[in-house]
Amino acid sequence: MILEKAFECCYCGEPISFLLDLSVEYQAGIEDCEVCCQPIDFKYNAEEGVLTHFEINRQD
Repeated sequence: MILEKAFECCYCGEPISFLLDLSVEYQAGIEDCEVCCQPIDFKYNAEEGVLTHFEINRQD
């Protein structure tokens, strides 16, 4: 199951979104903001296709 998770960029504050694969129980990585191109660290947990935790952080 794919979920589009909307949030505000931790650098520029603009609304953006990531696509999350909820069939994977834990994911972590780095994605660039589609507005300001800054690297965003992300991690999330899912249980039985439900998002249980989502976290973003600046890389600096």
